[in-house]
Amino acid sequence: MLDLKGYEGSLLEGAGVTLQVALASLLLAMLLGMLGALAKLSPYRWARGIADLYTTIIRGIPDLVLMMLLFFGGQVFINFVLTWINESYNAWLLKSNPNQEWISLVPDYIDISPFAAGVATIGFIFGAYMAETFRGAILAVDKGELEAARAFGMRAHQVFVRILFPQMMRHALPGFGNNWLVLLKTTALVSIIGLDDMVRKASLAAGSTQLPFTFYMAVALIFLVFTAVSTSLLKWAERHYAIKTR
Repeated sequence: MLDLKGYEGSLLEGAGVTLQVALASLLLAMLLGMLGALAKLSPYRWARGIADLYTTIIRGIPDLVLMMLLFFGGQVFINFVLTWINESYNAWLLKSNPNQEWISLVPDYIDISPFAAGVATIGFIFGAYMAETFRGAILAVDKGELEAARAFGMRAHQVFVRILFPQMMRHALPGFGNNWLVLLKTTALVSIIGLDDMVRKASLAAGSTQLPFTFYMAVALIFLVFTAVSTSLLKWAERHYAIKTR
């Protein structure tokens, strides 16, 4: 047994934060992935161009560098926009009334939390990988089934929910599961932007006790538990959609 010197509660708290970041990032990645896949299959060239640019950028820049860029650069950009809105609004008011006092139409400054930044960054990164996974899965669905559904008078959303989505998920699950497991491990990067996740908690505990191996081994074991549970759920989902298909 690992002797965690009373830091068990702290590590479990950090594990909860890690899981929250992973699940929230997954939801965002799925949304961006579906939008990206539909854009890549769109008849509109501009939509395909934006989706291709998105996936090219994500594939070409390391995750750690993207996280730093989006965390620091995103915060600077958002606050620049807020300042510009307030200055433009007050300049417009001063034209009609030179004695007008300064009015803040929006907050002058927003401090983005590490949690929100981590979720946004990881979701943005894995949205690109999900887009390729979903695109391949959509292309694997028999077009004849979709045409038959439309011939029966189904609307677009009915075709998606009843025909396309169940068939697509069966093809997408292997790639989706791979992306989820990599995403789960990528959450370790959020510790560098100050979020008190499991890795940061372990780092602080290791610094206090001078037992880095013990705490990082505990983190590794917790990640192994997460991945083992995830693998079991993914196998169940594959059987579930296979039964639906049959």
